Parts: sequence; C-alpha cells; structure tokens
Amino acid sequence: MTDLIRFTSEADLDEVVEALEQDGAVVIEDFVDRSVLEGLWADLGPALDACAYCDNWYDGRRTRRVSSLFNRTKRLTPVVTHPLFLGSARAIMQKPLTMWIGRSRQQITPNIQISTTQVIQIHHGQGRQPLHRDDALHLRRHPGPTSRVQLMLAMSEFTAENGGTMIIPGSHHWDDERAPDVKEAIPTVMAPGSGLIWLGGVYHGGGKNTTQEPRTGMTIALDLGNLRQEENQYLAVSREQVLAYPMEVRRLLGYDRCPPGVGWYEQQDPYVVLEGDGPGGVGPRGAGDATDLAGAV
Repeated sequence: MTDLIRFTSEADLDEVVEALEQDGAVVIEDFVDRSVLEGLWADLGPALDACAYCDNWYDGRRTRRVSSLFNRTKRLTPVVTHPLFLGSARAIMQKPLTMWIGRSRQQITPNIQISTTQVIQIHHGQGRQPLHRDDALHLRRHPGPTSRVQLMLAMSEFTAENGGTMIIPGSHHWDDERAPDVKEAIPTVMAPGSGLIWLGGVYHGGGKNTTQEPRTGMTIALDLGNLRQEENQYLAVSREQVLAYPMEVRRLLGYDRCPPGVGWYEQQDPYVVLEGDGPGGVGPRGAGDATDLAGAV
C-alpha cells in the first residue's frame, strides 16, 4: 500500500468503519473548515509558542507538546463530535456484551470517553519517533478488540518530509511478537484541516522533519469508558470549562457512567456534579443506564 484510504467529510460512516477495521487508519479530507482551524490556532497557538521543547527522546527533543486542550479552548465540539470520528469510535468500540446477573442474562454496551489531548509540533531536525501502539498504555493484547480510536487533525500541512505521522496499515491485526519495521510505514500526507483516524492497535509514530517549517497536529483519543483516561481530564479541565461544552462533550470528558457500573459518584451518574450549585454540589439524580449495577453487592 502506497497511501492510506481517503474519504471526504460527507462519506458514508459504514464505509469508513469498514476501512478502519481493515487497514486500521484512514484520512478524512476537509475534516474541519477554515474557521474552526483558525479559531483553534488563535486559542492554542500562543501556548504552543510559549512551550519548551520536550526533554526526552521519546516525545522528541525538537518537538513541542501542549495538553489540557479542553481547558485551553471552547472550540473542540466540532472536532470531537465529528460524525466520522465519534461515529466510527462508537461503531467499533461500543459493542454489546452479554453477562449473567443471577439468573438474568443481560446485554451490556460500554460507553467511550476522551482519553488524551495534545497539540504536537515537530520542528526541523526532529528524527522519527519509535513506532508504537497507543493502546499499549492499557497493556492490551493483540490481536483483540479495539479499545482506542484516535484522531490527528492537521493544523498545518503534513508531508513525508516534515514529519507526517507514519502508519503501518493493517498492523492492528498483528500479534505481539511481530516487531514494527519503519520500511513498512507510510507517511501521512494531508492538507491543513484534514484528519487522520487510526485504531489503538496500529503501529505509528511521528515522522522526521527535514524541512525548515514545523509540522503541527492536534490529537484526541477516545477510549473505552471502563479504562483509565491517559490524561486525567478531571484535573486537566476546570469545571467552568467543562460547563462551556454541550452535554455530549461533558459526558465524553468523563462525567458519565460506563455500564455496568464504572465511574459512579455517590452511587449516582457523575453528571450530577455538574448539575449541582458548586464544585461538589449534587443536583437531581442523573439518567443512569437501566442495566447499571453500581452499588450492587
């Protein structure tokens, strides 16, 4: 394969999901429009300019990284709720499981959550990042069910020369004994505003930048709701900033309960914390899932 499969933002979700399950990664052209991209630059660019280079070889000594993105901007709703990103994540990860509760056979569907956020800017002289799987953070075994779907939004042009994210298509199907080889990796080439979506089991890494211009991308990962978030969103994002987003995004940030009962607060849907009058205030009981087992003994 010489290039990743490409779609437009108007593509059929089922076709995108099929390509992701087959190749592990796709490019969505015109993922966001120019106004969204300009707004993100206005909010996040100053923090990036003020940020020092990373201090370790893995993150890149000629690379700048800024996190806590939902605390730095209120403009991420069209990114994280994009139908082809959020829709793919739901279709691939939110698959029902069956379990017995006593003599009752129940079907449980997990939810998903925002796990990590970063703006990553690769500068001249940065070498290739080691190829890796992001779901290794949760010690996942391969091949196996997908527990992460991730986005890299191109905030600048991505090319083979400036560090466009390197992807090994189909590597999510490999077992854990097969090592990645950079010769198998394809550099992501895409225009500003385009998005790369890939699965957590895919080997990937930032590319080498031999140009004079930095390559800037913004990444957001969606994980299964029963796993710990890579970035602690409860510390990264203030309550005030969480409330600046619509309910769907608030729940994705972690103010939700994953069936059958992970993440509850006082045996309730944690969303009640946002409905209360103060940081620890509790309002009326949230809408829990009928199959939730929180508090069961």
